[in-house]
Amino acid sequence: MQPTRNLLEAKGLGKRFGATIAIDGLDLAVAEGEVVCLLGANGAGKTTTINLFLGFLTPDTGSAIVDGIDVAESPVEARKRLAYLPESVALYPKLTGLENIAFFDRLAGAQRSDAELAALLREAGLPDEAHNRRTATYSKGMRQKVGIAIAMARRARALLLDEPLSGLDPSAANGLGELIRGLRDDGCAILMATHDIFRAKEIGNRIGIMMRGKLVNVLDADSLDAREIEQVYLTHLQKAGDGQAKGQAA
Repeated sequence: MQPTRNLLEAKGLGKRFGATIAIDGLDLAVAEGEVVCLLGANGAGKTTTINLFLGFLTPDTGSAIVDGIDVAESPVEARKRLAYLPESVALYPKLTGLENIAFFDRLAGAQRSDAELAALLREAGLPDEAHNRRTATYSKGMRQKVGIAIAMARRARALLLDEPLSGLDPSAANGLGELIRGLRDDGCAILMATHDIFRAKEIGNRIGIMMRGKLVNVLDADSLDAREIEQVYLTHLQKAGDGQAKGQAA
Protein backbone atom coordinates (compact mmCIF):
# COMPACT_ATOMS: atom_id res chain seq x y z
CA MET A 1 0.00 0.00 0.00
CA GLN A 2 1.39 3.38 -1.08
CA PRO A 3 1.91 5.89 1.76
CA THR A 4 -0.37 8.90 1.55
CA ARG A 5 0.92 12.45 1.29
CA ASN A 6 -0.12 15.32 3.49
CA LEU A 7 -1.85 17.90 1.31
CA LEU A 8 -2.75 20.30 4.13
CA GLU A 9 -0.31 21.06 6.95
CA ALA A 10 -0.23 23.56 9.77
CA LYS A 11 3.18 23.85 11.40
CA GLY A 12 3.34 25.91 14.59
CA LEU A 13 0.60 28.09 13.13
CA GLY A 14 -0.30 31.16 15.19
CA LYS A 15 -2.54 34.19 14.73
CA ARG A 16 -3.39 37.12 16.99
CA PHE A 17 -5.99 39.84 16.72
CA GLY A 18 -4.68 42.51 19.06
CA ALA A 19 -4.46 40.97 22.53
CA THR A 20 -6.60 37.99 21.50
CA ILE A 21 -4.85 34.76 20.54
CA ALA A 22 -7.00 33.22 17.79
CA ILE A 23 -4.66 30.33 16.87
CA ASP A 24 -2.01 29.13 19.28
CA GLY A 25 0.79 26.97 17.85
CA LEU A 26 -1.40 24.72 15.71
CA ASP A 27 0.18 21.54 14.34
CA LEU A 28 -2.14 19.59 12.05
CA ALA A 29 -1.90 17.49 8.89
CA VAL A 30 -4.57 16.21 6.50
CA ALA A 31 -3.53 13.48 4.07
CA GLU A 32 -4.93 12.70 0.65
CA GLY A 33 -8.01 10.52 0.99
CA GLU A 34 -8.75 11.78 4.49
CA VAL A 35 -11.39 13.96 6.16
CA VAL A 36 -10.36 15.78 9.32
CA CYS A 37 -13.17 17.54 11.18
CA LEU A 38 -12.41 20.45 13.49
CA LEU A 39 -14.92 20.46 16.33
CA GLY A 40 -15.33 23.44 18.61
CA ALA A 41 -17.54 26.29 19.80
CA ASN A 42 -17.68 29.72 18.19
CA GLY A 43 -14.36 31.45 18.76
CA ALA A 44 -12.39 28.20 19.05
CA GLY A 45 -10.32 29.07 15.96
CA LYS A 46 -11.87 26.79 13.32
CA THR A 47 -12.70 29.48 10.76
CA THR A 48 -9.45 31.35 11.40
CA THR A 49 -7.56 28.14 10.61
CA ILE A 50 -9.41 27.80 7.30
CA ASN A 51 -8.79 31.46 6.46
CA LEU A 52 -5.06 30.97 7.07
CA PHE A 53 -5.02 28.05 4.63
CA LEU A 54 -6.91 30.18 2.10
CA GLY A 55 -4.43 33.02 2.47
CA PHE A 56 -7.13 35.45 3.60
CA LEU A 57 -5.07 35.99 6.76
CA THR A 58 -1.30 36.09 7.28
CA PRO A 59 0.07 33.99 10.15
CA ASP A 60 2.03 35.66 12.94
CA THR A 61 3.97 32.46 13.55
CA GLY A 62 4.44 29.17 11.73
CA SER A 63 3.16 28.12 8.31
CA ALA A 64 0.05 26.94 6.51
CA ILE A 65 1.10 24.59 3.69
CA VAL A 66 -1.01 23.33 0.77
CA ASP A 67 0.44 20.46 -1.27
CA GLY A 68 3.95 21.50 -0.26
CA ILE A 69 3.42 25.23 -0.93
CA ASP A 70 3.67 27.78 1.86
CA VAL A 71 0.47 29.83 1.57
CA ALA A 72 1.98 33.06 2.91
CA GLU A 73 4.84 32.87 0.40
CA SER A 74 2.85 31.79 -2.68
CA PRO A 75 -0.87 32.38 -2.06
CA VAL A 76 -1.92 32.24 -5.72
CA GLU A 77 -0.16 28.92 -6.35
CA ALA A 78 -1.57 27.48 -3.12
CA ARG A 79 -5.14 28.50 -4.01
CA LYS A 80 -4.88 26.69 -7.35
CA ARG A 81 -4.77 23.46 -5.36
CA LEU A 82 -7.68 24.38 -3.10
CA ALA A 83 -11.44 24.52 -3.24
CA TYR A 84 -13.55 26.15 -0.56
CA LEU A 85 -17.14 25.65 0.52
CA PRO A 86 -18.43 28.18 3.08
CA GLU A 87 -21.48 27.88 5.29
CA SER A 88 -23.56 29.77 2.72
CA VAL A 89 -22.50 29.48 -0.93
CA ALA A 90 -22.71 32.83 -2.73
CA LEU A 91 -24.23 32.36 -6.18
CA TYR A 92 -25.61 34.86 -8.67
CA PRO A 93 -29.36 34.64 -7.97
CA LYS A 94 -30.50 35.74 -11.44
CA LEU A 95 -28.38 33.06 -13.11
CA THR A 96 -29.33 29.40 -13.31
CA GLY A 97 -27.35 26.67 -11.64
CA LEU A 98 -25.79 25.79 -15.00
CA GLU A 99 -24.96 29.42 -15.74
CA ASN A 100 -23.36 29.84 -12.31
CA ILE A 101 -21.05 26.85 -12.68
CA ALA A 102 -20.21 27.94 -16.26
CA PHE A 103 -19.28 31.42 -15.01
CA PHE A 104 -16.97 30.08 -12.28
CA ASP A 105 -15.53 27.50 -14.67
CA ARG A 106 -14.55 30.20 -17.16
CA LEU A 107 -13.26 32.41 -14.37
CA ALA A 108 -10.85 29.57 -13.55
CA GLY A 109 -9.70 29.53 -17.18
CA ALA A 110 -11.57 26.39 -18.28
CA GLN A 111 -13.99 26.00 -21.19
CA ARG A 112 -16.13 22.95 -20.42
CA SER A 113 -19.25 22.31 -22.45
CA ASP A 114 -22.73 22.66 -20.96
CA ALA A 115 -23.04 18.87 -21.10
CA GLU A 116 -19.85 18.42 -19.03
CA LEU A 117 -20.97 21.03 -16.50
CA ALA A 118 -24.44 19.49 -16.25
CA ALA A 119 -22.77 16.14 -15.54
CA LEU A 120 -20.88 17.74 -12.63
CA LEU A 121 -24.12 19.23 -11.24
CA ARG A 122 -25.75 15.83 -11.57
CA GLU A 123 -22.82 14.14 -9.81
CA ALA A 124 -23.15 16.68 -6.99
CA GLY A 125 -26.78 15.65 -6.58
CA LEU A 126 -28.58 18.60 -8.17
CA PRO A 127 -31.70 17.34 -10.00
CA ASP A 128 -31.79 17.88 -13.76
CA GLU A 129 -34.95 19.97 -13.51
CA ALA A 130 -33.08 22.53 -11.39
CA HIS A 131 -30.14 23.04 -13.76
CA ASN A 132 -31.91 25.74 -15.76
CA ARG A 133 -33.75 27.39 -12.89
CA ARG A 134 -32.52 30.63 -11.34
CA THR A 135 -30.64 29.95 -8.13
CA ALA A 136 -32.83 32.52 -6.35
CA THR A 137 -35.37 29.67 -6.22
CA TYR A 138 -32.94 27.16 -4.68
CA SER A 139 -32.95 25.84 -1.14
CA LYS A 140 -29.75 26.09 0.88
CA GLY A 141 -29.02 22.42 0.24
CA MET A 142 -29.29 22.95 -3.51
CA ARG A 143 -26.92 25.93 -3.37
CA GLN A 144 -24.43 23.80 -1.42
CA LYS A 145 -24.62 21.17 -4.17
CA VAL A 146 -23.78 23.79 -6.80
CA GLY A 147 -20.86 24.82 -4.58
CA ILE A 148 -19.64 21.22 -4.46
CA ALA A 149 -19.97 20.96 -8.25
CA ILE A 150 -17.87 24.13 -8.64
CA ALA A 151 -15.25 22.61 -6.32
CA MET A 152 -15.28 19.39 -8.35
CA ALA A 153 -14.81 21.39 -11.56
CA ARG A 154 -11.63 22.88 -10.11
CA ARG A 155 -10.14 19.39 -9.73
CA ALA A 156 -8.70 20.66 -6.45
CA ARG A 157 -6.54 18.28 -4.43
CA ALA A 158 -7.63 19.80 -1.12
CA LEU A 159 -11.04 21.00 0.05
CA LEU A 160 -11.81 23.39 2.92
CA LEU A 161 -15.35 23.28 4.35
CA ASP A 162 -16.59 25.83 6.88
CA GLU A 163 -19.81 24.61 8.54
CA PRO A 164 -21.18 23.30 5.20
CA LEU A 165 -23.98 21.30 6.86
CA SER A 166 -25.27 24.11 9.08
CA GLY A 167 -28.97 24.81 8.56
CA LEU A 168 -29.56 21.85 6.25
CA ASP A 169 -32.45 19.47 6.83
CA PRO A 170 -31.45 15.84 7.64
CA SER A 171 -31.99 14.64 4.08
CA ALA A 172 -29.86 17.40 2.55
CA ALA A 173 -27.17 16.92 5.22
CA ASN A 174 -27.05 13.18 4.51
CA GLY A 175 -26.73 13.84 0.78
CA LEU A 176 -23.93 16.37 1.26
CA GLY A 177 -22.18 13.99 3.66
CA GLU A 178 -22.21 11.28 0.98
CA LEU A 179 -20.72 13.72 -1.53
CA ILE A 180 -17.92 14.65 0.87
CA ARG A 181 -17.11 10.99 1.51
CA GLY A 182 -17.06 10.40 -2.26
CA LEU A 183 -14.52 13.21 -2.74
CA ARG A 184 -12.43 11.71 0.06
CA ASP A 185 -12.52 8.29 -1.62
CA ASP A 186 -11.29 9.96 -4.83
CA GLY A 187 -8.17 11.08 -2.94
CA CYS A 188 -9.13 14.59 -1.86
CA ALA A 189 -7.78 15.92 1.46
CA ILE A 190 -10.66 17.57 3.31
CA LEU A 191 -10.60 19.85 6.35
CA MET A 192 -14.08 20.57 7.71
CA ALA A 193 -15.05 22.94 10.52
CA THR A 194 -18.24 21.94 12.31
CA HIS A 195 -20.26 22.16 15.52
CA ASP A 196 -22.03 18.88 14.76
CA ILE A 197 -20.55 15.92 16.66
CA PHE A 198 -22.79 13.37 14.93
CA ARG A 199 -21.86 14.54 11.43
CA ALA A 200 -18.18 14.78 12.37
CA LYS A 201 -18.30 11.14 13.47
CA GLU A 202 -20.20 10.14 10.33
CA ILE A 203 -17.99 11.96 7.81
CA GLY A 204 -14.55 12.31 9.40
CA ASN A 205 -11.62 9.94 9.67
CA ARG A 206 -10.19 12.01 12.51
CA ILE A 207 -11.78 14.64 14.73
CA GLY A 208 -9.73 17.49 16.17
CA ILE A 209 -11.13 19.30 19.20
CA MET A 210 -10.24 22.99 19.33
CA MET A 211 -10.46 25.20 22.41
CA ARG A 212 -9.39 28.85 22.37
CA GLY A 213 -7.12 28.47 19.39
CA LYS A 214 -5.47 25.24 20.55
CA LEU A 215 -5.87 21.73 19.20
CA VAL A 216 -6.41 19.95 22.51
CA ASN A 217 -7.19 16.45 21.23
CA VAL A 218 -7.36 14.42 18.02
CA LEU A 219 -9.71 11.42 17.99
CA ASP A 220 -10.00 8.45 15.63
CA ALA A 221 -13.60 8.61 14.45
CA ASP A 222 -13.80 4.84 13.90
CA SER A 223 -12.74 3.95 17.44
CA LEU A 224 -15.41 5.99 19.28
CA ASP A 225 -19.16 6.43 18.92
CA ALA A 226 -20.83 9.85 18.85
CA ARG A 227 -21.71 9.71 22.54
CA GLU A 228 -18.09 8.98 23.53
CA ILE A 229 -16.83 11.82 21.31
CA GLU A 230 -19.36 14.14 22.91
CA GLN A 231 -18.13 13.16 26.38
CA VAL A 232 -14.50 13.87 25.45
CA TYR A 233 -15.55 17.21 23.98
CA LEU A 234 -17.58 18.20 27.05
CA THR A 235 -14.68 17.25 29.34
CA HIS A 236 -12.36 19.59 27.43
CA LEU A 237 -15.04 22.29 27.45
CA GLN A 238 -15.37 22.02 31.23
CA LYS A 239 -11.59 22.16 31.69
CA ALA A 240 -11.43 25.27 29.51
CA GLY A 241 -14.21 26.89 31.55
CA ASP A 242 -12.51 26.01 34.84
CA GLY A 243 -9.23 27.45 33.58
CA GLN A 244 -10.89 30.68 32.51
CA ALA A 245 -12.63 31.02 35.88
CA LYS A 246 -9.33 30.50 37.74
CA GLY A 247 -7.63 33.09 35.54
CA GLN A 248 -10.32 35.66 36.25
CA ALA A 249 -10.15 34.95 39.97
CA ALA A 250 -6.38 35.41 39.99
